[in-house]
Amino acid sequence: MRMRTLVWREIFERKSQLATSFLAILLGITVIVSIKNITHYSEKAVAREMDSLGANVLVLPKSATLQDYYAADMQGDTIPEEYVTQLAISDLQGLDNLSPKLSMPIAIQGQSFTLTGILPKSEFQAKAAWAGAGIFSRPVGCGTMPTLPFAKGDQKTLVRQRVIDNLDSDEALVGADVATALALKEGAELTLFDQRFQVTAVLPQTGTIDDSRIFAHLHRVQDLSGKGPVVNAIEIVGCCQEISNGLVAKINKLLPEAKVVTITQIADAQIKMNRLMAKLSFIFLVIIVFVGGAGIANYMYANVFERRREIGTLMALGAHASLILGIFLFKALVLGLAGGVGGYLLGTVLALTLGPQLAGVPVLPMPTLALWALLISVSLALAASYFPARRAAKLDPCATFQEI
Repeated sequence: MRMRTLVWREIFERKSQLATSFLAILLGITVIVSIKNITHYSEKAVAREMDSLGANVLVLPKSATLQDYYAADMQGDTIPEEYVTQLAISDLQGLDNLSPKLSMPIAIQGQSFTLTGILPKSEFQAKAAWAGAGIFSRPVGCGTMPTLPFAKGDQKTLVRQRVIDNLDSDEALVGADVATALALKEGAELTLFDQRFQVTAVLPQTGTIDDSRIFAHLHRVQDLSGKGPVVNAIEIVGCCQEISNGLVAKINKLLPEAKVVTITQIADAQIKMNRLMAKLSFIFLVIIVFVGGAGIANYMYANVFERRREIGTLMALGAHASLILGIFLFKALVLGLAGGVGGYLLGTVLALTLGPQLAGVPVLPMPTLALWALLISVSLALAASYFPARRAAKLDPCATFQEI
């Protein structure tokens, strides 16, 4: 009789034990997959929230000072807009978003505000030189997450990051204080330097200098200021891991005529939060693996103890120790494969259902977890079964027939 036939009969000989062992593996893998799936998207959600704090790296003129982050773009010195192109086509990793700015004071109805030029996302994508290596076409970094089909945009993030898809030359965005002072609403007209602009959005209150800003297309503001293709600052939302690995020094090397500084509080907060989420995910995984492995090992030890007479009979009939060992390990392999597939499917369903309800995070299926589920379940089943199977292979046939 072939070993495969023996294993098949061994599995279905005691259906209650089969159900118990399969359920132990299934539930363990289900918990691993569901928690890993939810924590993965939770990490991305936290990273996106941390991104809403704003840029964590600034490129400024050499003579500029950084006494106030939000007023850094109001200093008189400028840098060439060409620096944006150099950053966009560089091979630097960790540049998730670029936002060049040019600001100038403006008086409207006797009140002072700030007109800030920004570059919309469409402008980056339209430039032929940036098409293949553009900053927005790179893989998603540690500080960003892909847009989910059912996730809504955050206006506060839009204000902080200045990542705007489209902005025509005659369109403007106004801060909350500007809208209140000038009684502006979405769709209203605004006159700036004798030029008419349409207010496409009133931005939410942020409690910063952004509330008193008017945002328009960078190139239009350059024309109105008469300064040409220059900017006051380039804001960068950089991957926090790359920042800790020397991103600022690399940008300094690329742009030696500029000053590159890090917004320490924001970068540190991002790094600490990402590390915390990674550690929590690893701790959950280790706990579940140990608990699941202990449960499987306990079952296999009990199974060997209960089947010792049958094992002794097989050995008395001439079965080698390798056959006994193979039967138990083959059985563990089959249960591991079945538990891995079932656990991945059930865990994914639980993550999709419980993620939005319990964690408030939209969750999508992760096909890569299927491979991990199979690897973990099979490894756990084999590792937990090896020592009981080895013990079974070393049983003394004579001792197994003694009365207990």
